[in-house]
Amino acid sequence: MILLIGCTSRPDMDILAASPGAKADAKALAVYVATTRQRQSPDRNDFTNRRSGALNYAQYSISVPPSHVPGRIEWPGTPADPATAFTPVGDRVLTQAAFEAALAGRGCGAAGATTAVFVHGYNTNFPEALFRLVQITADTDPRTIPILFAWPSDASALAYVADQDSAMYSRDYLADFLVRLTRLCPEGGITLVGHSMGGWLTVEALRQLRLAGHDAVLRRLRVALASPDIDVEVFRTQMKVIGPLTPPMIVLVSRDDRALSVSSRLAGARQRLGRIDVADPEVQEAARAANLNIVDISDLEASDGFNHDRYVVFAGVYAKLAARGAVTPGQGLRQAGAFVFRTVGTALSSPFVLAGRALSPE
Repeated sequence: MILLIGCTSRPDMDILAASPGAKADAKALAVYVATTRQRQSPDRNDFTNRRSGALNYAQYSISVPPSHVPGRIEWPGTPADPATAFTPVGDRVLTQAAFEAALAGRGCGAAGATTAVFVHGYNTNFPEALFRLVQITADTDPRTIPILFAWPSDASALAYVADQDSAMYSRDYLADFLVRLTRLCPEGGITLVGHSMGGWLTVEALRQLRLAGHDAVLRRLRVALASPDIDVEVFRTQMKVIGPLTPPMIVLVSRDDRALSVSSRLAGARQRLGRIDVADPEVQEAARAANLNIVDISDLEASDGFNHDRYVVFAGVYAKLAARGAVTPGQGLRQAGAFVFRTVGTALSSPFVLAGRALSPE
């Protein structure tokens, strides 16, 4: 959720025009796109905020500068400088068959491969969502196969209800996409991350999968909700249908998330899932009962001014800890319960704190 961008203008589709010479200056990341946004023309990736009657597919190549700072998007200027900014190298319009062939060519179905599907939030335009996924991939594991599921947000702070409708419109498309993806990638891991209102869309798609009997698809997914903009009572009813997931669904929350505070007011002062208090015994019990892994990341630094993007820092910090051997990948993320994530004042081997005590080895 991006409520204000200061005095600067927000990026539009023009920022994704390929910049010649970028390949010589930085390594490009290939990002794949499945979107319910319409194209203005069928032979160009000129996506709008109108709703498409079928999924559209694309591939982008974006270079990451050597000077990249983790957690930050270095926006390109005109012309883009690949030495200092994320720089588009090229893009392709893909059919569904070409999209699936590209993923297969990347080895998404191989044992040990990881495919990550990112579902963006409210008030987010297409370039913002795409560059965010590039940044997360660069900060965690560039070997990951990143897929952006882009739904037609109006990218306006005043369009909250319109965005809710567009997210609802995209629910079945996301569910069907996950069915096809798990069939295409039979062995590799599939991580599904929903941010803000994209978290609501993600959970609705999971609910659709359960109702349609796609239990095998749900068993393939590792699900994380980052600052989810979901009514707590609505989430409770959604989870009654979905049931416990293995490994547990991860829910990243911040007590002082200002963006979700605004969302709560827009929703009639109803509590949002992304702001719940992990110290509440009822929350802890609910997490265990539903096999959820609720992690308070309030101690991490935010960069957006609304304390709504800490999940980006969490992903980067956790990846670095795992790379250094300071944590075992998955430690603290397979055990249901409510946790606080800390990297200061806690043994690096156990940055997850549960109910006032360090999480014991799993």
